[in-house]
Amino acid sequence: MAKFGEGDKRWIVSDRPDGTNVHNWHWAETDCLDYSRNLLSSLLSNLAVLSGEGNLYITLTKVDRVDGEAYVNVRKGKIIPGYELSLTLSWEGEARDETTGEVILRVEGLVEVPYLSDENAGEDPEIRVSVKDEGPIGRRLREAFLAKGKGLVWEKIRVYVESMAKGGPCREELEAKMVAPKEEKKVEAKAVAAKVEKEKAVVKKSEERKGFKTIKLTERFSCRAVDMFEILMDENRWKGFTQSNARISREVGGEFSIFDGSVTGTNVELQRGKLIVQHWRFGSWPDGVFSTVKLTFDEPEPGVTVIKLVQTDVPEEDRYGNETVVENTERGWRDLIFHKIRAIFGFGL
Repeated sequence: MAKFGEGDKRWIVSDRPDGTNVHNWHWAETDCLDYSRNLLSSLLSNLAVLSGEGNLYITLTKVDRVDGEAYVNVRKGKIIPGYELSLTLSWEGEARDETTGEVILRVEGLVEVPYLSDENAGEDPEIRVSVKDEGPIGRRLREAFLAKGKGLVWEKIRVYVESMAKGGPCREELEAKMVAPKEEKKVEAKAVAAKVEKEKAVVKKSEERKGFKTIKLTERFSCRAVDMFEILMDENRWKGFTQSNARISREVGGEFSIFDGSVTGTNVELQRGKLIVQHWRFGSWPDGVFSTVKLTFDEPEPGVTVIKLVQTDVPEEDRYGNETVVENTERGWRDLIFHKIRAIFGFGL
């Protein structure tokens, strides 16, 4: 398992001073070691194991150490927890006189969980129990802990494992962000036409709204216009130059999903080698907010293509209040799409 921060940099969004995950182009990784220490300490401290059964009293007192690494990756709405931890816990035990209730012996001991890993999330980890007093009563207390305490420790560790599986410290944010779009495989011709018209009406209505901006870019490529059109409308080529999953319909009214589902939308108008118009949004944008992307292709001379991008109705803020949406969207087009196409396909001028 790769250590936190050592993943492929193409896939991991770097931390920013404003805490923004740059509009989810790829995946986000969150360090969860402090979270793990705090949660395990709260679960496994001051925990009664025996309260008088057989005149024995045993308490799991505290978590001494949690070492290792823990993180949560989020990609395409999927939570991928990773952790390799070792735990050291302290426990105390007393044996009391059956008649008087006086303490006969008080002992201290340790509980060790040498390997707790996401790879074995469905299995109970090994637990080692030791006691400082190896006399008959000390051994009896240790055996009582093994009989009653191991199951209790396993139960609390399962709570931690389930918490990490749900996103750990990112759970609330993830639940808000998670979008599960469902694509319809077959759409009636009338329904498609109605959908496109509705989208055009929404776009027209949204023009000149406050809180929205327009992005304009002009890019030149050493290729034919039809070549650029095919790259932008071919999901396999998208997967190649972005190193991420893509699903792209080539039909008007058809839906598309790129950058592992971070960007979704619908084709509004398509003219091969000339024009692409799409209804287009990020999953982090407020619900119901769509921009319109218009890509026009011009070939002023053979082998040279000029693409003009106009993207209207880009919200100034996402649903979490981040004010870098316009900047990040423009940078994404320039650095993650156009520049990558030049580099991968050799279309630079």
